[in-house]
Amino acid sequence: MKIKSIIGIWLTFIMLAGIALPTIADTLTAPDFAKESWEKTIDYFDYARAYALLHGIPTPSGFSNWHAPMYMTYVNTKGLQMLYAGLINVSFGGALTLTIPMQTVMMHYKTENTSQDVLIASSFLMLLAFNETGSTLYTGSPDINDRLWSSFSMGFNFGNFTGENFPALHSKTEITPLTHSDDNLTWTWGMRYTNLTSIWWRTYITPTNPHFENSFPMAIATYDELNFTYKLTISPETHTATLSQNYVIGRVRDLWHFGWFIIPWCFHYNSTGCYQGNEWKSNITVHDFLKIHEIKMSIVNFQTSVMLQRETSSISATGQNVTDNDVMVSDSHISTYAENERIFDTIFGTKKTYNLYNYTKDPTETTYDTYNATSRTCKINGFAGNTALFDSHIKLMKYLPYLVGNMRPQLYDKAKDRITNMTKANYFYLIGYPTYSGYRVEHDPTLKVYLTTSETEEKPFLGAFLIIAIAGSILVLVLAVLLVRRKKPQQPKLQST
Repeated sequence: MKIKSIIGIWLTFIMLAGIALPTIADTLTAPDFAKESWEKTIDYFDYARAYALLHGIPTPSGFSNWHAPMYMTYVNTKGLQMLYAGLINVSFGGALTLTIPMQTVMMHYKTENTSQDVLIASSFLMLLAFNETGSTLYTGSPDINDRLWSSFSMGFNFGNFTGENFPALHSKTEITPLTHSDDNLTWTWGMRYTNLTSIWWRTYITPTNPHFENSFPMAIATYDELNFTYKLTISPETHTATLSQNYVIGRVRDLWHFGWFIIPWCFHYNSTGCYQGNEWKSNITVHDFLKIHEIKMSIVNFQTSVMLQRETSSISATGQNVTDNDVMVSDSHISTYAENERIFDTIFGTKKTYNLYNYTKDPTETTYDTYNATSRTCKINGFAGNTALFDSHIKLMKYLPYLVGNMRPQLYDKAKDRITNMTKANYFYLIGYPTYSGYRVEHDPTLKVYLTTSETEEKPFLGAFLIIAIAGSILVLVLAVLLVRRKKPQQPKLQST
Protein backbone atom coordinates (compact mmCIF):
# COMPACT_ATOMS: atom_id res chain seq x y z
CA MET A 1 0.00 0.00 0.00
CA LYS A 2 1.37 3.40 -0.94
CA ILE A 3 2.10 5.86 1.86
CA LYS A 4 -0.17 8.55 0.42
CA SER A 5 -3.05 6.06 0.28
CA ILE A 6 -2.55 5.32 3.98
CA ILE A 7 -2.44 9.04 4.73
CA GLY A 8 -5.74 9.48 2.86
CA ILE A 9 -7.40 6.75 4.91
CA TRP A 10 -6.03 8.18 8.13
CA LEU A 11 -7.36 11.65 7.27
CA THR A 12 -10.79 10.09 6.75
CA PHE A 13 -10.62 8.54 10.23
CA ILE A 14 -9.61 11.90 11.69
CA MET A 15 -12.63 13.53 10.09
CA LEU A 16 -14.98 10.90 11.46
CA ALA A 17 -13.55 11.24 14.95
CA GLY A 18 -14.27 14.95 14.94
CA ILE A 19 -10.62 16.00 15.06
CA ALA A 20 -10.65 17.90 11.78
CA LEU A 21 -11.09 21.65 11.82
CA PRO A 22 -14.87 22.33 11.73
CA THR A 23 -16.61 24.25 8.96
CA ILE A 24 -18.32 26.32 11.66
CA ALA A 25 -17.79 26.67 15.37
CA ASP A 26 -18.35 23.13 16.67
CA THR A 27 -18.31 19.45 15.80
CA LEU A 28 -20.48 16.64 17.13
CA THR A 29 -19.08 13.18 17.92
CA ALA A 30 -20.30 10.00 19.59
CA PRO A 31 -18.53 10.64 22.94
CA ASP A 32 -20.51 13.89 23.32
CA PHE A 33 -23.62 11.82 24.06
CA ALA A 34 -22.02 10.43 27.24
CA LYS A 35 -21.71 13.92 28.72
CA GLU A 36 -24.24 15.42 31.10
CA SER A 37 -24.93 18.44 28.91
CA TRP A 38 -23.64 20.59 26.08
CA GLU A 39 -24.64 23.18 23.52
CA LYS A 40 -23.16 23.42 20.04
CA THR A 41 -23.65 25.18 16.74
CA ILE A 42 -22.78 22.74 13.99
CA ASP A 43 -23.35 22.17 10.30
CA TYR A 44 -25.71 19.24 10.68
CA PHE A 45 -24.97 17.91 7.20
CA ASP A 46 -21.26 17.72 8.13
CA TYR A 47 -22.28 15.43 10.98
CA ALA A 48 -24.58 13.45 8.66
CA ARG A 49 -21.85 13.04 6.05
CA ALA A 50 -19.40 11.69 8.61
CA TYR A 51 -21.98 9.30 10.10
CA ALA A 52 -23.01 8.03 6.67
CA LEU A 53 -19.39 7.47 5.62
CA LEU A 54 -18.61 5.59 8.83
CA HIS A 55 -21.64 3.31 8.49
CA GLY A 56 -21.53 2.82 4.73
CA ILE A 57 -24.82 4.63 4.13
CA PRO A 58 -25.28 5.96 0.57
CA THR A 59 -25.95 9.67 0.15
CA PRO A 60 -27.61 11.58 -2.70
CA SER A 61 -25.73 13.28 -5.51
CA GLY A 62 -24.35 16.65 -4.50
CA PHE A 63 -24.72 15.89 -0.78
CA SER A 64 -21.26 17.28 -0.09
CA ASN A 65 -22.60 20.74 -0.96
CA TRP A 66 -25.59 20.63 1.42
CA HIS A 67 -25.33 22.76 4.55
CA ALA A 68 -27.59 23.18 7.58
CA PRO A 69 -26.18 25.34 10.41
CA MET A 70 -28.01 24.25 13.54
CA TYR A 71 -28.04 25.20 17.20
CA MET A 72 -28.24 22.11 19.43
CA THR A 73 -28.53 21.52 23.17
CA TYR A 74 -28.28 18.23 25.06
CA VAL A 75 -29.20 17.21 28.61
CA ASN A 76 -28.43 13.73 29.93
CA THR A 77 -29.42 13.27 33.59
CA LYS A 78 -31.77 11.35 35.89
CA GLY A 79 -32.51 8.76 33.21
CA LEU A 80 -33.51 11.32 30.56
CA GLN A 81 -31.71 12.22 27.36
CA MET A 82 -33.08 15.40 25.80
CA LEU A 83 -31.76 16.65 22.47
CA TYR A 84 -32.90 19.94 20.93
CA ALA A 85 -32.13 21.04 17.36
CA GLY A 86 -33.00 24.49 16.01
CA LEU A 87 -32.38 25.05 12.30
CA ILE A 88 -30.62 28.34 11.55
CA ASN A 89 -30.77 28.10 7.76
CA VAL A 90 -30.37 25.52 5.03
CA SER A 91 -29.00 25.25 1.51
CA PHE A 92 -28.94 22.35 -0.92
CA GLY A 93 -26.02 23.12 -3.17
CA GLY A 94 -27.33 26.20 -4.94
CA ALA A 95 -26.80 29.88 -4.29
CA LEU A 96 -30.05 30.18 -2.31
CA THR A 97 -29.86 30.01 1.49
CA LEU A 98 -33.24 29.75 3.20
CA THR A 99 -34.34 30.44 6.75
CA ILE A 100 -36.82 27.71 7.68
CA PRO A 101 -37.53 27.92 11.43
CA MET A 102 -37.82 24.19 12.08
CA GLN A 103 -37.49 23.22 15.75
CA THR A 104 -37.18 19.63 16.98
CA VAL A 105 -36.98 18.17 20.48
CA MET A 106 -36.20 14.48 21.01
CA MET A 107 -36.35 12.73 24.38
CA HIS A 108 -35.17 9.22 25.20
CA TYR A 109 -36.05 7.58 28.50
CA LYS A 110 -37.43 4.39 30.03
CA THR A 111 -41.13 4.25 30.85
CA GLU A 112 -42.15 4.73 34.47
CA ASN A 113 -43.72 1.34 35.20
CA THR A 114 -42.17 -1.21 32.83
CA SER A 115 -38.83 0.47 32.03
CA GLN A 116 -39.32 0.13 28.28
CA ASP A 117 -37.18 2.25 25.95
CA VAL A 118 -39.12 5.09 24.36
CA LEU A 119 -38.07 7.93 22.08
CA ILE A 120 -40.42 10.83 21.39
CA ALA A 121 -39.91 13.61 18.86
CA SER A 122 -41.79 16.88 18.60
CA SER A 123 -41.27 19.34 15.73
CA PHE A 124 -42.47 22.85 15.00
CA LEU A 125 -42.99 22.86 11.23
CA MET A 126 -44.37 26.25 10.22
CA LEU A 127 -46.67 29.22 10.65
CA LEU A 128 -50.01 28.88 8.86
CA ALA A 129 -52.15 31.96 8.17
CA PHE A 130 -55.84 31.36 7.50
CA ASN A 131 -59.13 33.03 6.66
CA GLU A 132 -62.36 31.33 7.65
CA THR A 133 -65.09 30.83 5.08
CA GLY A 134 -68.84 30.44 5.48
CA SER A 135 -68.38 26.68 5.46
CA THR A 136 -65.61 26.51 8.04
CA LEU A 137 -65.69 23.32 10.09
CA TYR A 138 -63.79 24.40 13.24
CA THR A 139 -64.16 28.00 14.35
CA GLY A 140 -60.83 29.60 15.16
CA SER A 141 -58.83 26.68 13.76
CA PRO A 142 -57.59 26.22 10.17
CA ASP A 143 -59.44 23.43 8.35
CA ILE A 144 -59.96 22.05 4.85
CA ASN A 145 -62.76 24.52 4.05
CA ASP A 146 -60.74 27.61 4.98
CA ARG A 147 -58.33 29.66 2.89
CA LEU A 148 -54.84 28.75 4.08
CA TRP A 149 -51.39 30.22 3.49
CA SER A 150 -48.22 28.41 4.54
CA SER A 151 -45.65 30.88 5.78
CA PHE A 152 -42.03 30.01 5.12
CA SER A 153 -39.26 30.72 2.66
CA MET A 154 -38.77 29.05 -0.67
CA GLY A 155 -37.11 30.43 -3.76
CA PHE A 156 -39.20 32.51 -6.16
CA ASN A 157 -38.41 35.00 -8.93
CA PHE A 158 -40.08 38.33 -8.17
CA GLY A 159 -38.44 40.02 -11.16
CA ASN A 160 -41.83 41.05 -12.61
CA PHE A 161 -42.27 43.61 -9.83
CA THR A 162 -40.00 46.47 -10.80
CA GLY A 163 -39.59 49.30 -8.36
CA GLU A 164 -40.12 47.11 -5.30
CA ASN A 165 -37.34 46.52 -2.80
CA PHE A 166 -38.07 43.09 -1.32
CA PRO A 167 -36.23 41.88 1.78
CA ALA A 168 -33.80 38.97 1.78
CA LEU A 169 -35.33 35.55 2.39
CA HIS A 170 -32.99 34.70 5.23
CA SER A 171 -32.78 36.24 8.66
CA LYS A 172 -30.41 36.47 11.58
CA THR A 173 -30.67 34.24 14.63
CA GLU A 174 -29.89 34.86 18.27
CA ILE A 175 -29.18 32.12 20.78
CA THR A 176 -30.39 31.94 24.37
CA PRO A 177 -27.60 29.88 25.97
CA LEU A 178 -28.26 26.67 27.86
CA THR A 179 -28.42 27.27 31.62
CA HIS A 180 -29.39 25.10 34.57
CA SER A 181 -30.31 25.29 38.23
CA ASP A 182 -27.86 24.35 40.97
CA ASP A 183 -29.44 20.90 41.32
CA ASN A 184 -29.36 20.31 37.54
CA LEU A 185 -33.11 19.64 37.47
CA THR A 186 -34.19 22.78 35.59
CA TRP A 187 -32.72 23.73 32.20
CA THR A 188 -33.49 26.66 29.90
CA TRP A 189 -32.40 27.64 26.39
CA GLY A 190 -33.83 29.17 23.25
CA MET A 191 -33.47 30.52 19.75
CA ARG A 192 -34.77 33.72 18.15
CA TYR A 193 -35.14 34.55 14.47
CA THR A 194 -35.06 38.32 13.90
CA ASN A 195 -36.60 40.14 10.92
CA LEU A 196 -37.97 36.81 9.71
CA THR A 197 -39.16 37.08 6.11
CA SER A 198 -41.50 34.42 4.75
CA ILE A 199 -43.51 33.88 1.60
CA TRP A 200 -47.22 33.06 2.01
CA TRP A 201 -48.26 30.19 -0.27
CA ARG A 202 -51.88 29.20 -0.88
CA THR A 203 -52.15 25.73 0.65
CA TYR A 204 -54.73 22.94 0.55
CA ILE A 205 -54.87 20.24 3.25
CA THR A 206 -57.59 17.97 1.89
CA PRO A 207 -56.13 14.51 2.71
CA THR A 208 -56.94 13.11 -0.74
CA ASN A 209 -55.28 15.99 -2.59
CA PRO A 210 -52.84 17.97 -0.43
CA HIS A 211 -50.89 20.58 -2.41
CA PHE A 212 -49.90 24.23 -2.61
CA GLU A 213 -49.77 26.84 -5.36
CA ASN A 214 -46.05 27.27 -5.96
CA SER A 215 -46.45 29.54 -8.99
CA PHE A 216 -48.35 32.42 -7.40
CA PRO A 217 -47.44 33.39 -3.83
CA MET A 218 -50.03 35.51 -2.07
CA ALA A 219 -47.65 37.69 -0.06
CA ILE A 220 -44.26 38.30 1.49
CA ALA A 221 -44.39 39.01 5.22
CA THR A 222 -41.62 40.24 7.51
CA TYR A 223 -42.10 39.46 11.19
CA ASP A 224 -40.18 41.32 13.88
CA GLU A 225 -39.18 37.96 15.31
CA LEU A 226 -40.06 34.34 15.82
CA ASN A 227 -38.81 33.37 19.24
CA PHE A 228 -38.67 29.93 20.87
CA THR A 229 -37.70 29.51 24.52
CA TYR A 230 -37.71 26.21 26.38
CA LYS A 231 -37.74 25.19 30.02
CA LEU A 232 -37.12 21.56 31.00
CA THR A 233 -38.00 20.60 34.57
CA ILE A 234 -37.15 17.12 35.86
CA SER A 235 -38.90 15.79 38.97
CA PRO A 236 -37.35 12.59 40.36
CA GLU A 237 -40.04 12.48 43.05
CA THR A 238 -42.95 12.31 40.59
CA HIS A 239 -40.99 10.50 37.85
CA THR A 240 -41.83 13.20 35.32
CA ALA A 241 -40.05 15.66 33.04
CA THR A 242 -41.96 18.71 31.82
CA LEU A 243 -40.97 20.76 28.79
CA SER A 244 -42.60 24.19 28.57
CA GLN A 245 -42.36 25.67 25.07
CA ASN A 246 -42.87 29.42 24.82
CA TYR A 247 -43.64 30.72 21.32
CA VAL A 248 -43.47 34.40 20.37
CA ILE A 249 -44.69 35.31 16.89
CA GLY A 250 -43.50 38.88 16.38
CA ARG A 251 -45.76 41.46 14.78
CA VAL A 252 -45.95 41.64 11.00
CA ARG A 253 -43.93 44.76 10.23
CA ASP A 254 -44.19 44.68 6.42
CA LEU A 255 -46.41 42.80 4.00
CA TRP A 256 -46.27 42.82 0.21
CA HIS A 257 -49.59 41.62 -1.24
CA PHE A 258 -49.49 40.26 -4.81
CA GLY A 259 -52.04 40.01 -7.58
CA TRP A 260 -51.53 37.79 -10.62
CA PHE A 261 -54.37 38.69 -12.99
CA ILE A 262 -52.93 39.38 -16.49
CA ILE A 263 -50.45 42.02 -15.27
CA PRO A 264 -48.88 41.21 -11.87
CA TRP A 265 -49.26 43.91 -9.25
CA CYS A 266 -48.06 44.44 -5.70
CA PHE A 267 -49.01 46.65 -2.73
CA HIS A 268 -46.71 47.14 0.25
CA TYR A 269 -48.31 47.62 3.67
CA ASN A 270 -46.49 48.72 6.82
CA SER A 271 -47.37 50.61 10.00
CA THR A 272 -47.73 53.94 8.16
CA GLY A 273 -49.94 52.94 5.25
CA CYS A 274 -50.10 51.34 1.81
CA TYR A 275 -47.57 51.93 -1.00
CA GLN A 276 -46.97 50.84 -4.57
CA GLY A 277 -43.30 51.19 -5.29
CA ASN A 278 -42.40 54.55 -3.76
CA GLU A 279 -45.91 55.96 -4.23
CA TRP A 280 -48.19 56.32 -1.20
CA LYS A 281 -51.67 54.89 -1.85
CA SER A 282 -53.72 54.97 1.36
CA ASN A 283 -53.75 55.06 5.17
CA ILE A 284 -54.51 51.34 5.39
CA THR A 285 -51.74 49.86 7.52
CA VAL A 286 -50.54 46.27 7.55
CA HIS A 287 -52.63 45.67 10.68
CA ASP A 288 -55.70 47.22 9.04
CA PHE A 289 -55.21 45.01 5.98
CA LEU A 290 -55.01 41.78 8.00
CA LYS A 291 -58.02 42.78 10.11
CA ILE A 292 -60.14 43.80 7.11
CA HIS A 293 -59.43 40.47 5.41
CA GLU A 294 -59.90 38.55 8.69
CA ILE A 295 -56.50 36.88 8.48
CA LYS A 296 -55.73 34.73 11.52
CA MET A 297 -52.55 32.89 12.50
CA SER A 298 -51.73 29.35 13.63
CA ILE A 299 -48.77 27.02 14.10
CA VAL A 300 -48.33 23.46 12.82
CA ASN A 301 -46.61 20.79 14.95
CA PHE A 302 -45.68 17.15 14.34
CA GLN A 303 -45.52 14.59 17.18
CA THR A 304 -44.25 11.01 17.01
CA SER A 305 -42.86 8.27 19.26
CA VAL A 306 -40.71 5.16 18.85
CA MET A 307 -40.59 1.96 20.92
CA LEU A 308 -38.87 -1.34 20.22
CA GLN A 309 -41.58 -3.91 20.80
CA ARG A 310 -44.71 -1.92 21.44
CA GLU A 311 -47.05 0.25 19.43
CA THR A 312 -48.42 3.49 20.82
CA SER A 313 -51.85 5.12 20.73
CA SER A 314 -52.84 8.72 21.43
CA ILE A 315 -56.20 9.75 22.88
CA SER A 316 -57.84 12.96 24.03
CA ALA A 317 -59.02 13.62 27.60
CA THR A 318 -62.49 12.47 26.50
CA GLY A 319 -61.17 9.17 25.13
CA GLN A 320 -61.17 10.01 21.41
CA ASN A 321 -58.45 8.60 19.18
CA VAL A 322 -56.57 11.63 17.84
CA THR A 323 -54.28 9.86 15.37
CA ASP A 324 -55.37 10.91 11.88
CA ASN A 325 -58.47 12.54 13.36
CA ASP A 326 -59.91 16.04 13.67
CA VAL A 327 -60.36 16.47 17.43
CA MET A 328 -60.61 19.74 19.38
CA VAL A 329 -58.36 19.63 22.48
CA SER A 330 -58.19 23.34 23.35
CA ASP A 331 -58.73 23.16 27.11
CA SER A 332 -57.41 19.67 27.79
CA HIS A 333 -54.56 17.36 26.76
CA ILE A 334 -53.53 14.41 24.60
CA SER A 335 -52.10 11.31 26.28
CA THR A 336 -49.99 8.74 24.44
CA TYR A 337 -49.96 5.16 25.74
CA ALA A 338 -47.97 2.01 25.09
CA GLU A 339 -50.59 -0.65 25.72
CA ASN A 340 -51.97 0.60 29.09
CA GLU A 341 -48.93 2.58 30.19
CA ARG A 342 -48.95 6.35 29.74
CA ILE A 343 -45.66 7.56 28.28
CA PHE A 344 -46.26 11.27 27.59
CA ASP A 345 -48.85 14.06 27.48
CA THR A 346 -49.16 17.15 25.32
CA ILE A 347 -50.97 19.66 27.52
CA PHE A 348 -53.02 22.57 26.18
CA GLY A 349 -55.31 23.27 29.16
CA THR A 350 -52.52 24.62 31.39
CA LYS A 351 -52.25 27.68 29.18
CA LYS A 352 -55.28 27.74 26.89
CA THR A 353 -54.98 31.51 26.39
CA TYR A 354 -52.45 33.61 24.51
CA ASN A 355 -51.25 37.19 24.89
CA LEU A 356 -51.73 39.66 22.02
CA TYR A 357 -49.68 42.88 22.06
CA ASN A 358 -51.53 45.61 20.12
CA TYR A 359 -48.76 47.70 18.55
CA THR A 360 -51.24 50.31 17.30
CA LYS A 361 -52.41 51.08 20.84
CA ASP A 362 -49.03 50.54 22.52
CA PRO A 363 -45.93 50.78 20.27
CA THR A 364 -43.73 49.71 23.21
CA GLU A 365 -45.52 46.31 23.30
CA THR A 366 -45.50 46.21 27.09
CA THR A 367 -49.25 45.75 27.58
CA TYR A 368 -51.34 42.94 26.16
CA ASP A 369 -54.84 41.49 25.90
CA THR A 370 -55.62 37.84 26.55
CA TYR A 371 -57.62 35.63 24.18
CA ASN A 372 -58.48 31.95 23.96
CA ALA A 373 -56.30 29.84 21.67
CA THR A 374 -57.69 26.83 19.81
CA SER A 375 -55.91 23.48 19.69
CA ARG A 376 -56.87 20.66 17.36
CA THR A 377 -55.46 17.50 15.86
CA CYS A 378 -56.08 16.94 12.17
CA LYS A 379 -55.91 14.45 9.33
CA ILE A 380 -52.26 13.51 8.91
CA ASN A 381 -52.09 13.31 5.13
CA GLY A 382 -53.31 16.88 4.70
CA PHE A 383 -49.83 17.93 5.77
CA ALA A 384 -47.64 14.82 5.52
CA GLY A 385 -48.86 14.19 1.97
CA ASN A 386 -47.84 17.68 0.87
CA THR A 387 -44.30 16.56 0.09
CA ALA A 388 -43.53 19.42 -2.29
CA LEU A 389 -44.38 21.98 0.38
CA PHE A 390 -42.22 20.23 2.98
CA ASP A 391 -39.40 19.28 0.63
CA SER A 392 -36.70 21.00 2.71
CA HIS A 393 -38.08 19.56 5.96
CA ILE A 394 -38.14 16.04 4.53
CA LYS A 395 -34.57 16.29 3.24
CA LEU A 396 -33.37 17.30 6.70
CA MET A 397 -35.55 14.90 8.71
CA LYS A 398 -34.16 11.98 6.74
CA TYR A 399 -30.88 12.40 8.65
CA LEU A 400 -32.24 13.05 12.17
CA PRO A 401 -32.16 9.32 13.08
CA TYR A 402 -28.35 9.50 12.94
CA LEU A 403 -28.62 11.29 16.29
CA VAL A 404 -30.59 8.33 17.64
CA GLY A 405 -27.80 6.08 16.40
CA ASN A 406 -25.53 7.79 18.93
CA MET A 407 -28.12 8.34 21.67
CA ARG A 408 -29.68 4.86 21.68
CA PRO A 409 -28.51 2.61 18.82
CA GLN A 410 -31.14 -0.04 19.58
CA LEU A 411 -33.85 2.41 18.48
CA TYR A 412 -32.12 3.54 15.28
CA ASP A 413 -33.94 1.28 12.79
CA LYS A 414 -37.38 2.15 14.12
CA ALA A 415 -36.50 5.82 14.38
CA LYS A 416 -35.41 5.71 10.75
CA ASP A 417 -38.87 4.43 9.88
CA ARG A 418 -40.92 6.76 12.11
CA ILE A 419 -39.11 10.09 12.50
CA THR A 420 -38.36 10.44 8.79
CA ASN A 421 -41.92 9.61 7.72
CA MET A 422 -44.49 12.18 8.77
CA THR A 423 -47.33 9.89 7.66
CA LYS A 424 -46.49 7.73 10.71
CA ALA A 425 -46.96 10.55 13.21
CA ASN A 426 -48.83 10.01 16.44
CA TYR A 427 -50.61 13.18 15.43
CA PHE A 428 -50.32 16.61 13.88
CA TYR A 429 -51.73 19.43 15.97
CA LEU A 430 -52.64 23.00 15.10
CA ILE A 431 -52.76 25.88 17.58
CA GLY A 432 -54.89 28.75 16.32
CA TYR A 433 -54.84 32.43 17.29
CA PRO A 434 -58.21 33.71 16.04
CA THR A 435 -57.78 37.35 17.14
CA TYR A 436 -54.65 38.48 15.34
CA SER A 437 -54.35 41.51 12.98
CA GLY A 438 -50.64 40.82 12.64
CA TYR A 439 -49.80 41.74 16.23
CA ARG A 440 -47.27 40.01 18.50
CA VAL A 441 -48.51 36.66 19.88
CA GLU A 442 -47.13 34.88 22.95
CA HIS A 443 -48.17 31.35 23.95
CA ASP A 444 -46.70 28.31 25.73
CA PRO A 445 -48.00 24.73 25.35
CA THR A 446 -46.44 21.99 27.52
CA LEU A 447 -45.07 18.47 26.99
CA LYS A 448 -44.83 16.04 29.93
CA VAL A 449 -43.13 12.63 29.91
CA TYR A 450 -43.41 9.81 32.46
CA LEU A 451 -40.11 8.07 33.09
CA THR A 452 -38.00 5.92 35.34
CA THR A 453 -35.59 8.37 36.92
CA SER A 454 -32.06 7.29 37.83
CA GLU A 455 -28.94 8.76 39.38
CA THR A 456 -26.66 7.82 36.48
CA GLU A 457 -26.51 9.34 33.03
CA GLU A 458 -27.33 7.32 29.94
CA LYS A 459 -24.16 5.96 28.36
CA PRO A 460 -24.51 5.68 24.59
CA PHE A 461 -22.77 3.02 22.55
CA LEU A 462 -19.22 4.18 21.85
CA GLY A 463 -18.07 1.09 19.98
CA ALA A 464 -17.85 2.89 16.66
CA PHE A 465 -15.67 5.60 18.18
CA LEU A 466 -13.41 2.99 19.78
CA ILE A 467 -13.08 1.19 16.46
CA ILE A 468 -12.04 4.47 14.87
CA ALA A 469 -9.47 5.08 17.61
CA ILE A 470 -8.03 1.54 17.40
CA ALA A 471 -7.93 1.56 13.60
CA GLY A 472 -6.37 5.00 13.67
CA SER A 473 -3.65 3.82 16.07
CA ILE A 474 -2.90 0.83 13.84
CA LEU A 475 -2.63 3.10 10.82
CA VAL A 476 -0.23 5.41 12.65
CA LEU A 477 1.94 2.40 13.55
CA VAL A 478 1.91 1.07 9.99
CA LEU A 479 2.71 4.51 8.65
CA ALA A 480 5.64 4.87 11.06
CA VAL A 481 7.05 1.45 10.07
CA LEU A 482 6.78 2.25 6.36
CA LEU A 483 8.48 5.59 6.83
CA VAL A 484 11.37 3.91 8.70
CA ARG A 485 11.71 1.29 6.00
CA ARG A 486 11.71 3.94 3.35
CA LYS A 487 14.59 5.79 5.06
CA LYS A 488 16.68 2.61 5.52
CA PRO A 489 19.27 2.29 2.65
CA GLN A 490 19.02 -0.75 0.41
CA GLN A 491 21.81 -3.38 0.69
CA PRO A 492 23.67 -4.07 -2.56
CA LYS A 493 23.02 -7.46 -4.14
CA LEU A 494 25.88 -10.01 -4.01
CA GLN A 495 27.27 -10.97 -7.37
CA SER A 496 27.99 -14.66 -7.94
CA THR A 497 31.46 -15.64 -9.11
